[in-house]
Amino acid sequence: MKTTILGYPRIGKQRELKKVSEAYWAGKTGKNELLRIGRQIREENWLLQKNMGIDSIPSNDFSFYDQVLDTCLTVGCIPKRYSKLKNKTPLDLYFAMARGIQNKDIDCTAMEMTKWFDTNYHYIVPEFEKDQTFEFFSTKIIDEYKEALELGIKTKPVLIGPVTFLLLGKEKEAGFHRLSLLEKLLPVYFEIISQLTLLDVEYIQFDEPCLALDLNEQEREAIKSTYEKINIKFPNLKVFLANYFDCYGDNLNMVLQLPIDTLHLDLVRCQLQLNDILKSKYYKNTKLSLGLVDGRNIWKNNFDDSLQTIELVISKIGEENIWIASSCSLLHVPYDLDLETNEKALTSEIKQWLAFAKQKLQEIRTLKGLASSDYNEFEKEFKYNKIAHINRKESTLIHNENIKKRVLSLTEDDSKRKSTFKNRQAKQRLALNLPLFPTTTIGSFPQTKEVRSWRSKFKKGQLTQPEYDALIAKETKASIRFQEETGIDVLVHGEFERNDMVEYFGERLNGFAFSSYGWVQSYGSRCVKPPILFGDVSRENAMTVKWSAYAQSLTDLPVKGMLTGPVTILQWSFVRNDQPRQITCNQIALAIRDEVVDLENNGIKVIQIDEPAIREGLPLRQEAWKTYLNWAVKAFRISASGVKDETQIHTHMCYSEFNDIINDIAAMDADVITIETSRSEMELLDAFVNFKYPNEIGPGVYDIHSPRVPSIKEIEYLLIKAKHVLPKEHIWVNPDCGLKTRDWPETKTALKNLVQAAKQLREKEMETA
Repeated sequence: MKTTILGYPRIGKQRELKKVSEAYWAGKTGKNELLRIGRQIREENWLLQKNMGIDSIPSNDFSFYDQVLDTCLTVGCIPKRYSKLKNKTPLDLYFAMARGIQNKDIDCTAMEMTKWFDTNYHYIVPEFEKDQTFEFFSTKIIDEYKEALELGIKTKPVLIGPVTFLLLGKEKEAGFHRLSLLEKLLPVYFEIISQLTLLDVEYIQFDEPCLALDLNEQEREAIKSTYEKINIKFPNLKVFLANYFDCYGDNLNMVLQLPIDTLHLDLVRCQLQLNDILKSKYYKNTKLSLGLVDGRNIWKNNFDDSLQTIELVISKIGEENIWIASSCSLLHVPYDLDLETNEKALTSEIKQWLAFAKQKLQEIRTLKGLASSDYNEFEKEFKYNKIAHINRKESTLIHNENIKKRVLSLTEDDSKRKSTFKNRQAKQRLALNLPLFPTTTIGSFPQTKEVRSWRSKFKKGQLTQPEYDALIAKETKASIRFQEETGIDVLVHGEFERNDMVEYFGERLNGFAFSSYGWVQSYGSRCVKPPILFGDVSRENAMTVKWSAYAQSLTDLPVKGMLTGPVTILQWSFVRNDQPRQITCNQIALAIRDEVVDLENNGIKVIQIDEPAIREGLPLRQEAWKTYLNWAVKAFRISASGVKDETQIHTHMCYSEFNDIINDIAAMDADVITIETSRSEMELLDAFVNFKYPNEIGPGVYDIHSPRVPSIKEIEYLLIKAKHVLPKEHIWVNPDCGLKTRDWPETKTALKNLVQAAKQLREKEMETA
């Protein structure tokens, strides 16, 4: 029996990678320091896993930005617009592809970014052309394998499988399918494998999470052909094939016939597939990697349940054919629960139920010991595990009967606005009196180092409540004046009092707990600290009214109330696993509904309920979509439907494909939806156009995830594209997302350009009217 994981967090236990990356981008530190910190994190991770008893330790799971972008560079899949950078340092090219670049010599937009399957991690989308070529361009996978060898650790290199890599990308021109590039891509993979085998590599982990999707015959044949060819060319290589986030489904029989050594199963997301495999006539001698320790959530493993599974598999195929593993990469969980020493932030009662990445390594090692001859050595841990699960089940912290009754009493009317959109639209136009192509932002303004320091000092008791409030009020007033001077039509208060868009609300709701160091990577250097949703959710007091009402008192223009929606709060938290997610989501929806009504009662006429995670929560297999979408859309509607017709409800979604769920997006019945479209040059708008989306829409015209500033001409070009396919009366003008992570100088320039582009378009409409 062996132990392994599929990958480990790479930001550093104190977010060292985030800090050094941002310093490097700002020109405050050099390349050598960036590379030094990267190497330090890798070495710490490898040595920790070795010391914790992990037998097969992954390499090439580290990344300075994103593992898909790493693969693009590795196989030379570099869009032509970056050709001027190919002869410069690989890091400059790499970060230009991720973030865009704008200087006197070159002005390139960043590559598109979207969600990694149904997680809150974002990957860079590969771009493919008909004449696409590939080459072994970056030797990162070889270099990191050698690094580990220097420490005396023979790792299991991790590669995104060639079929998944192609399927994750996009064709940038018509007339071909990206899978047709497989024959060009495979020789590069063969070259990588060849170099690794010369270094005496034993296992290579190929991540093919596309196997969790509904594949067609062409896609299945591509998988089959790929691994047969790898086997023919490298008959002694041991292939560790990893799928995660769901079952193999209809792909299972094909997968079981592949010439591979070890097949990984995500048994957290899909326990049933194990019985299917053990009973299958196609299953023969392949070893099984049992992904029993949850790589996506922070609850302690239930050793009783896991051991039953392990013992069943041992009885069928023998101990020597089993790996004990994480369900997926531990990228999606925080580093180390031992760092959580603040009892006020995370009580010992809740802490006993949790396991972060380091603790999950110990769980894997303990399960191996309990299932083998080392039982006595781990018996004490087994007893502690049982006690923790009993304590959680019986805890009075978790259950609130009043909340349970309120959810049970929900009716259909609770999820419906009073009138149709057409009637609401007429009333809202009278109430708001907005111009054609109204301008707004998505909510947050730059959180400068100074603003963040105020929050830190306030939490440490170095600022009193009145002192802190005075600073936030001053910053809020300055942002209102800037928006008025710039000519923005619907203002926001800037959210200077908020940390993260989910964490802020979790801190004000019952049923949530918080870690001090529970950071996980969202994209690039962007890290989030998801709340721990452990119990029934309720709202005791207003959460946002104070600062929204204050901002509205400063101006005659409408100020948006800014809220995070129930599905996003659910998706971006570590959610309790002791009741259906639908019930938890409805509890959150009722809390947000109460806040929406309070905002309206305090004079807020426009309220935005952000739901960027609606698409992200979609099950990977289509057969499960309807059930999820029904309760997710209903939860949003519950949160939004307690207001008058005159109150305009906005929602925001970013980096999502909408074509296949556009009916459900329309069923949310938001008066205005804002979406990301700038990186795709309005491609994502096609779904709304083809569907004839009935409500108003703000196709984002400014990519806030890149430091480059779009010109007036560039924004106007995107708006004209939108105007050609949407009714002009339905178009809003806005950035792609919130501006919290940007700097003020670039933000001000970009927003002035955005407003000017909208004004120019209005003038042209008046001239042609």
